[in-house]
Amino acid sequence: MLILENILLALSGLLANKMRALLTMLGIIIGIASVIAILTVGDSINSSITTSMADMGANNLTVSLSQKSTEEEVTDTGMRFGAGFQKSISEEDYITDQMIEKLQVAYKDSIDCISYSESVGSGTVEDGDLSSDVTIIGANSGYLKVNELTILSGRTLSDRDLEEGKKVVLVSDYLVDTMFEGDYQKALESTISVNISDRYYNYTIVGIYEYDDSSTSTESESEEDVTTEMYMPYVTAKNQTHTTEGYETLTIVSITGTDTATFMDQVETFMNQFYSENENYEISVTSMESMLSSMTEMLSTISIAISIIAGISLLVGGIGVMNIMLVSITERTREIGTRKALGATNGSIRLQFIMESIVICLLGGFIGIVLGMILGAVAVHIMGYAASPSIGGIVFSVLFSAFIGIFFGYYPANKAAKLNPIEALRYE
Repeated sequence: MLILENILLALSGLLANKMRALLTMLGIIIGIASVIAILTVGDSINSSITTSMADMGANNLTVSLSQKSTEEEVTDTGMRFGAGFQKSISEEDYITDQMIEKLQVAYKDSIDCISYSESVGSGTVEDGDLSSDVTIIGANSGYLKVNELTILSGRTLSDRDLEEGKKVVLVSDYLVDTMFEGDYQKALESTISVNISDRYYNYTIVGIYEYDDSSTSTESESEEDVTTEMYMPYVTAKNQTHTTEGYETLTIVSITGTDTATFMDQVETFMNQFYSENENYEISVTSMESMLSSMTEMLSTISIAISIIAGISLLVGGIGVMNIMLVSITERTREIGTRKALGATNGSIRLQFIMESIVICLLGGFIGIVLGMILGAVAVHIMGYAASPSIGGIVFSVLFSAFIGIFFGYYPANKAAKLNPIEALRYE
């Protein structure tokens, strides 16, 4: 009951001095609002990145060539060379089909499929006055499986297409809308002419997939700027680009339930046995899971660092609360003397002023939380992410506000409790 009375007494005091109360709480409001806004933005970005990477495949392993680290050498004249020098990739350095086959046999219980692709480049599908920009990608069956294309009409690339390197392609519904007025039947089995670096190549459309523009288009982007992907068999792409046989990078899709971290180390060890005598290159394996972990850790570190800086204003706000409480005690010296003369104990006096300090800080904290959530939501909306309020940050802010009230209110409250009632009653 005594606590409730002290809370009501503190609120009546704040209402009687609204401007002074607001200025007292300002440091607390700014500090809490800054922390909440920063944590909201950080959690929203982190949530968006986590979702995006999960959609890309958290269990996917990327196997790629990596240059072996070399020690820096210094000549007698002081010239330095060796470290950081990028050596060109030779034909012997590439990952071969034989390596991949052995890997699949060794870990057949852990590998779902292996994805690799060949970039043919950018081109333009042309037919009289009609045109549509495309990025041509040579894909194997694993690549098509990983990307999960939604076929709207026709079929996907068959095993025969992939093995024999037929000049067939999958195109987007956007391209069909542009070049064939949206007529799927007219587009299927039609031959299109693609201009790639001023050379024309003819391909037959065998399938139409659904184009997802959610991750690429913007409100300011005109339809003429849209570039869609066109997929052809990997062998067809290699024959067209005349590039060296072998792979610089590929993606392994592990079976659900596989321990990604352990499997990643196993693949790296297995593949590097083929590079034990290679002086320049080795195999490195990364996963979306490890990248996600590193990204999350980095964002969390940045958020905490900025929050600590913003927390300095909480310290300034706490000092402001202590200052105003000392002023309040001076103004109410006779009141304190009267209460002590009527039998109030040092503990009740101390509790009264500590509760006033806590009420001030909690009110400032609640206002700061609301303001911080609004600022965070606005900032996240501008950046194009979905708002994700930090529940942990809100709970921490409330508890920290109460702590500030107790910490910075104790000294003034203790000073008031120790006042001599006779001297206090004489105070003018």
